Amino acid sequence: MTTNPANVLASVDLGSNSFRLQVCENNNGQLKVIDSFKQMVRFAAGLDEQKNLSASSQEQALDCLAKFGERLRGFRPEQVRAVATNTFRVAKNIADFLPKAEAALGFPIEIIAGREEARLIYTGVIHTLPPGGGKMLVIDIGGGSTEFVIGSTLNPDITESLPLGCVTYSLRFFQNKITAKDFQAAISAARNEIQRISKNMRREGWDFAIGTSGSAKSIRDVLAAEMPQEADITYKGMRALAERIIEAGSVKKAKFENLKPERIEVFAGGLAVMMAAFEEMKLDRMTVTEAALRDGVFYDLIGRGLNEDMREQTVAEFQHRYHVSLNQAKRTAETAQTFMDSLCHAKNVTVQELALWQQYLGRAAALHEIGLDIAHTGYHKHSAYILENADMPGFSRKEQTILAQLVIGHRGDMKKMGGIIGTNEMLWYAVLSLRLAALFCRSRQDLGFPKNMQLRTDTENHGFILRIDSEWLEHHPLIADALEYESVQWQKVNMPFKVEAV
Repeated sequence: MTTNPANVLASVDLGSNSFRLQVCENNNGQLKVIDSFKQMVRFAAGLDEQKNLSASSQEQALDCLAKFGERLRGFRPEQVRAVATNTFRVAKNIADFLPKAEAALGFPIEIIAGREEARLIYTGVIHTLPPGGGKMLVIDIGGGSTEFVIGSTLNPDITESLPLGCVTYSLRFFQNKITAKDFQAAISAARNEIQRISKNMRREGWDFAIGTSGSAKSIRDVLAAEMPQEADITYKGMRALAERIIEAGSVKKAKFENLKPERIEVFAGGLAVMMAAFEEMKLDRMTVTEAALRDGVFYDLIGRGLNEDMREQTVAEFQHRYHVSLNQAKRTAETAQTFMDSLCHAKNVTVQELALWQQYLGRAAALHEIGLDIAHTGYHKHSAYILENADMPGFSRKEQTILAQLVIGHRGDMKKMGGIIGTNEMLWYAVLSLRLAALFCRSRQDLGFPKNMQLRTDTENHGFILRIDSEWLEHHPLIADALEYESVQWQKVNMPFKVEAV
């Protein structure tokens, strides 16, 4: 499929820590990233005590913008939007630098206000999350400023921007050996800033907190390596990271796994600001999204509204991209959901929990064959890899992982699943439901199932029992053989699967 040049858009995000260029294809409001560039310029570090940009920092920035400009040659003005944030806002000599920057880039650069930056960040987040999830607090720690936003619909309720960031705080507090006194000073200074807005924001209230951009992602990644049981940012986890840095004397000597080299110099500053935000906002947990300012710039550029669940649009787009048989996907999904209903019928599963897992099953079944577009052999592995690693607007990392787990488990040797699923009972139910659905739908034709077929749990043996008509099985020997194979596979994970032919 060829890309229509008229549908290609580009956003340029000139932050205080990094400059980013992202090129996307707009397919009826569904954005597909086709190119991206990032350079850590640490622009905020180029400000002297009088807030003037040094010559070397300007030179480095212009060099980066010239590279971006080369990539953007041939783009029309309406296809590109470039925004600049805090360092551009505060630099005293920015008026002299800006014309040079625009000449290097080849497009106008908008120096956006702090609250406009907050609005665009929120726009990026709200467009990549499912609607109806409740009111959220979004915190974005940049290089020179931190944005706080509260909202639940397309238009945020509160937007705030404060002059504290990972670059500026790292330079201000963590230039030498890091001590407990340094960390507390940084946290206290950040709290003093956040106190200006915290009372009003707490009065407004929120249901959950989301972090965006580099500092939040790096904290999450380091915590994930140090504490695998935690998928989110927690205050307890951050305190442990701070103590490790203090004990080592520097972030570099702390030797954190999953911390990218370019984040080492600014990690302590971002961590202190995030800890201050948690303390002042009285948070104990925060999830992290991949969406950021650049995404909001795109959605603002195309003027798109929120009308549907982004995840459903993403599933449909993936089905189209990977040439999925819609009839087979629908057939498999309905069969899997029937088995899941049967499994949960006698269990104490809430309506909400069952509905959630039926959604997981439906989406996994809709996408379980996308790997066929790569190769038939081991296609489930290709499918799972795509679902785990692809950009999937609307889906969280957790949701993508669950889809990948269901898809990798829907066929083949079950031995691999023991170390993947652990003790998640509902996930085991869903894997079995999808495996049986794929088994029964293998002919890729509508199949009349036997009356009174029932799948239930076997609590005595911690396994499962499939009750099925014996005469029907005799007329479907391939399925009968496959069910025998299934019994062998479930023994490998110590969950007996028995077939009762009646």
